[in-house]
Amino acid sequence: MTLRQISPIAVILLLLGGRAALAQEKKEGQDDVAKNLFAPELVLKHQQEIELKPAQRAAVLAAIKQVQTDLIDLQLNMAEQWQGLVKLLEGTEIDEKKALEQVDKVLTTERDIKRMQLSLLLKIKNTLTRDQQARLRSLRDRPGGDGGGSAERMDEALSRQQQ
Repeated sequence: MTLRQISPIAVILLLLGGRAALAQEKKEGQDDVAKNLFAPELVLKHQQEIELKPAQRAAVLAAIKQVQTDLIDLQLNMAEQWQGLVKLLEGTEIDEKKALEQVDKVLTTERDIKRMQLSLLLKIKNTLTRDQQARLRSLRDRPGGDGGGSAERMDEALSRQQQ
């Protein structure tokens, strides 16, 4: 089978399938990075239990707001880049060089997004004292604990805290 015979949908499914396999691999084993960091919603949800100081809370909220603003731009950019890739793949003859350059753009933006998310988690951890971190670990790891939450709920946690 030549590159010309592969449909754009098949290429997209292949790319998405690879990402899904990586996500599944992460779920199967304990994520060593995540267990050492604290999701913003976990910190905000348990701010009383960990005795989060007002200055710490302000620092966490400021970091969240900055990341949200920057992430929106990156996500819009990545969506445009993805559409550019789809458009390149729709033709009967695909310019391999252009398609691979476009994939590189998408992957670079995806890397930037992940780096930004990790940076947020690092800032949050550095804002917390050793005792607060230990308490959060205990709250997160207890049976029925919330496990730290997800990045998708960051907006929800921020909205609750601003009210």
